[in-house]
Amino acid sequence: MQNKGLVKFFAILFALVSIYQLSFTFVANKVKDDAKTFAGGNPEKEIKYLDSIGKEKVFLDFFTYNEVKDKQINKGLDLEGGINVILQISVKDVLKQLSNNSKNPAFNKALEDATLNQEGNQSYLDAFFVAFEANKGTNKLASPDIFANRNLQGEIDFNMSDAQVKKVLIKKVDESVESAFGVLRSRIDKFGVTQPNIAKLGQTGRILIELPGAKDVDRIKKLVSSKAELEFWETYKSEELMGFMASANEALKATVKADEKVEVAKPTDSISKLLTDKDKDSTATKKGNNPLFDKFVSQGGGPVLVVASPKDTAAINGYLKRPEIRNLLPADKRYAKFVWGKVDVKVDEKTKKETETVDLYALKGNRDNIAPMSGGVIVDARDTFDQMGKPAVSMQMNGQGARVWEELTGRAFSQKSFIAIALDDVVYSAPGVTSGPISGGRSEITGSFEVAETKDLANVLRAGKLPAQAEIIQSEVVGPSLGEIAIHAGLISSIVGFLLVCLWMVFYYGRAGWYANAALLLNLLFLFGVMASFGFVLTLPGIAGIVLTLGTAVDANIIIYERAKEELREGKSLAEAVQASYGWKGAMRSIIDANVTHVLTGTILFVFGTGLIQGFALTLLIGIFTSLFTSIFIARIFIDKDIANNRSLTFCTPITKNWFTGFHFDFIGIKKWSYLFSSVVVIVSCVSFYFNGLDEGVDFVGGRTFQVKFEKPVESSVVSEELSVAFGTTVEAKVFGSDDQLKLTTKYKIKEDGVEVDKEVNEKLYSALKKYYGADVTYEKFINSYDGKKVGVLQSSKVGAAISADIKTNSFWAVIGAMLVVGLYLVISFRKWQYSLGAIAAVLHDVIFVLGIYSLLYKYMPFHMEMDQHFIAAILTVIGYSMNDTVIVFDRIREFLAGDRKGHFKDVVNASINTTLSRTLNTSLTMILVLLIMFIFGGESIRGFIFAMLIGIIIGTYSSLFIATPVLVDTMSKEAIDDIEKRHGN
Repeated sequence: MQNKGLVKFFAILFALVSIYQLSFTFVANKVKDDAKTFAGGNPEKEIKYLDSIGKEKVFLDFFTYNEVKDKQINKGLDLEGGINVILQISVKDVLKQLSNNSKNPAFNKALEDATLNQEGNQSYLDAFFVAFEANKGTNKLASPDIFANRNLQGEIDFNMSDAQVKKVLIKKVDESVESAFGVLRSRIDKFGVTQPNIAKLGQTGRILIELPGAKDVDRIKKLVSSKAELEFWETYKSEELMGFMASANEALKATVKADEKVEVAKPTDSISKLLTDKDKDSTATKKGNNPLFDKFVSQGGGPVLVVASPKDTAAINGYLKRPEIRNLLPADKRYAKFVWGKVDVKVDEKTKKETETVDLYALKGNRDNIAPMSGGVIVDARDTFDQMGKPAVSMQMNGQGARVWEELTGRAFSQKSFIAIALDDVVYSAPGVTSGPISGGRSEITGSFEVAETKDLANVLRAGKLPAQAEIIQSEVVGPSLGEIAIHAGLISSIVGFLLVCLWMVFYYGRAGWYANAALLLNLLFLFGVMASFGFVLTLPGIAGIVLTLGTAVDANIIIYERAKEELREGKSLAEAVQASYGWKGAMRSIIDANVTHVLTGTILFVFGTGLIQGFALTLLIGIFTSLFTSIFIARIFIDKDIANNRSLTFCTPITKNWFTGFHFDFIGIKKWSYLFSSVVVIVSCVSFYFNGLDEGVDFVGGRTFQVKFEKPVESSVVSEELSVAFGTTVEAKVFGSDDQLKLTTKYKIKEDGVEVDKEVNEKLYSALKKYYGADVTYEKFINSYDGKKVGVLQSSKVGAAISADIKTNSFWAVIGAMLVVGLYLVISFRKWQYSLGAIAAVLHDVIFVLGIYSLLYKYMPFHMEMDQHFIAAILTVIGYSMNDTVIVFDRIREFLAGDRKGHFKDVVNASINTTLSRTLNTSLTMILVLLIMFIFGGESIRGFIFAMLIGIIIGTYSSLFIATPVLVDTMSKEAIDDIEKRHGN
């Protein structure tokens, strides 16, 4: 080997750099352990400790803790625990704002059609353009009542074409997403979690937020999705609208059907007196006799019209929005805007029972529904405490805001009225003004707050409002205890997999196996060093990728060693055999072809995958390149040293010396039987697809999943039935690992977005399952994550309908694209389309086989066999390895056909397969070994994923021998075969 000294230099340099980079991870972990010990299990105390030492030097008396943690290998949420959400910025809202809330029928019809008809991987904006073309009639985008308005003055005028307007809209939507990204980053940076990650997902209008270690699910979802539209409104007094409420109640009596009898609370206020003019009104007990007033708990006072239960707010809203009811408003109050306050929770001191109520306000609206003052005037906000010592939020306004605030408070003082402070159409407080106009622009929001709420509220007010509604379309919550289990499983599978591969290499190749193991060890060091150097995230599928790298890392060594054995059998010296095996016509062409197919499929997996799947693809890709370097160059340094010292090296042991040699099996002769077997498999699979289908996970169809741990074993069928009744729709419950743990799946309200919907689902789940837990398991303990959590929701995820369509589309094109790209490469590399066709036929056969196995068995296997992103990753990995096996055989066929081997065409092809059998089986065997280890020790969450690869590798080995090569033979033209036999004839 030339430049041996240079190879040694770079190997030592890379090793030192890798050790240096990994040292930051070890130091960061030690500091975190110290923080946990100091905090004693209190997560807030732990974060404060880490924040306090952020600027202290903790490594080499030079690097601060903040610098160290930025250079460590970051763990993904599945290992660290935490919360992951993908937000979709509402492009529909952005377009409405840009159109100045246009009332144009064609425009609004296009908005609705775009919502209904948006296809997978199609942006909402593109769907809107298509819908507008179909509905526009004589309108155009630059119409004065659409986009040629004052909001876009100077950018769009009515003479512009639709194509020109589209360019402006694309730019404006991108600016809105960028603005939202900045607002969310500001909110997250102030939230107080370590190493948050926020990233835009291409041009989709979606934003990924990862919060490792975060635990309060409802609070975080509210923080990231709150639009933060702060508004200041003047309010009506309760007595000003009580006449309207009475008129509305009377009008509703004629249209709202009376229902069953219910007990009415004893009259305690003026509303009750309105309900029961007579003390013994026999009809007052009928629900529907007073449709509106029956929904109220009590009358309010001041700015509060009435008090109601949160469960009745939707019905009351429906009544008050009716046109015939709105028409009852006095002329000077026709723009009144009814909004609710923040939910207030009161606890009865005697019964300890909690009661939730919410206040109804009437704001002094206007024709344009624009508040007298908005949150844009706020320049600073701080969480503080009011005069009563209760949590509050103080705000400072700019000069313009201070002037408007002085006018508003002056008017409220003189009229003895109130000013409502509303955030996202929820009134947080409605203070009166008792000491005259307030100058200077300072104000305060008070109410029934927790300290954490005032911190979050001040945070979002400082960061500013989002330019449009942000809906959570995908989320995942992983408890820290699951992360610990995943790390433990990953470590065990990695160590056992590494040891088994090492033992097999030594057993089969003797001393040469030790050289391969040394290269393998160095390869792992390089792999982790690269991940640490570039700040890549380590995930559980990423650990699976590393374990798979153990199998692929020795693949190149196996190909080289097998070629060297062949050269030695032909009588060459060790030096000549090594030189030939490392040459382009020896093993290098096969190694390059096989690894190019790996790189292509890995790249496609990385491009089309998201989150954890990208982590798997990334470690796989890094492993390919580090493996090539160590297998080709490092192992050879040891081999060349043996040659220089005249040491014997046989690349085998006495036991394995003659293994897989002397084979003369007629693979082509039995092709009819292999075709028959494979045809039966394909037919059975297709029949199963029709009758059984596939167990499509929420990634593909949308839905919510919960991994719930119970205090003792439960019956999944009973839990499923109970939850289905509670949710009013099917809830699937499957045993997940052990009898006291279930995986629950539901599509309940999956097409509805909003934090309120997510919280409703969580509350329904807790209410239905709390009977299985002790009284100490509260809602917060059941839903939220915390260190040492053993029962309740350990992991949850949500995939909205919109993103599931994108995932399904991406998955389809990823599989098709992988086959086509690799097929194209083989056409270029082998210069004959028959090779590519044979390889694609084998891969297609493998994909159908794996899908068929999953379709047939998913109802019966004790582990989950869902079609999700992990499964697609497995399929793409199978495609790569199937191509790998096929390429090894095809390379030998090409070599023999280009050489002087004698015999008929079929004889030459059979000889090619037989002489590569040891390489094919050895490569597959090492892969099967590590996959089995992952399957046994890798953990329940990736067992189905590993099973797909395990089946795929086994069937891929079969197809490369019995499908790919026969297809190659059968598609060769008669002229080409005649030419080959003429050149190779006896």
